[in-house]
Amino acid sequence: MEGQNMMIRPYGDTMNDGAIQLSFTLPVPHSAKADEAARQYAKKLGFNEVEVVHSNPLSDKFTFFVIYGKTTQQLDYDKVEVEAIEKTMDYYEVNNYIEENIKRKIVVVGACTGTDAHTVGIDAIMNMKGFDQHYGLERYPMIEAINMGAQITNEELIERAVELNADAILVSQVVTQKEVHIQNMTDLIELMEAEGVRSKMLVVAGGPRISNKLALELGYDAGFGRGTFPENVASFVVEKMVEKKAVSS
Repeated sequence: MEGQNMMIRPYGDTMNDGAIQLSFTLPVPHSAKADEAARQYAKKLGFNEVEVVHSNPLSDKFTFFVIYGKTTQQLDYDKVEVEAIEKTMDYYEVNNYIEENIKRKIVVVGACTGTDAHTVGIDAIMNMKGFDQHYGLERYPMIEAINMGAQITNEELIERAVELNADAILVSQVVTQKEVHIQNMTDLIELMEAEGVRSKMLVVAGGPRISNKLALELGYDAGFGRGTFPENVASFVVEKMVEKKAVSS
């Protein structure tokens, strides 16, 4: 009804039935007792009509569970706020924008930093072929894209970016166990500030558990999570460059 807030609850079989599927691991051997422990734990979380629909031993001492349950909790959707970055330009528009507003090729250096050996994220954004029919930055005629790969230290990334007089640094973080990505991302910004180069280039982070909100809190210019395409990153970088230039003029 007009004037009322939009209250929402999870949907399973019937609208607003509050049905939820969740999964977790407990440090106990796989057994009937383990299943009951998982059911009771889900009830302690506030779920009703709890069922253990799947359990599987991960080792002699750990068991993985899939749980069905229902919740009475609801959320006012109208009060949800998010700091998301939407796509503004496609491949062709980005190149035209650079030609018209920056009037030179821009330099972008990217890497998956720390001990993380996964290149799928940074490759999807930077490699010429890109992914899912979205060209990577290496294919953009107005972008000089340097993909340093994985297991690059923050020091190496900064050194290469300074050497190339980069306009932007792209950092991919895939491994997030024990919040290792938080520490690594924080270290990068602190190193750049210590060397006096943070203000000279944009720094953008990406990964499955990266959000724009998190990136901004850690001192980055932007953060991109799941579902990001190369043009999303490129659009942000070039528009931010022009914005910063206008502010400093």
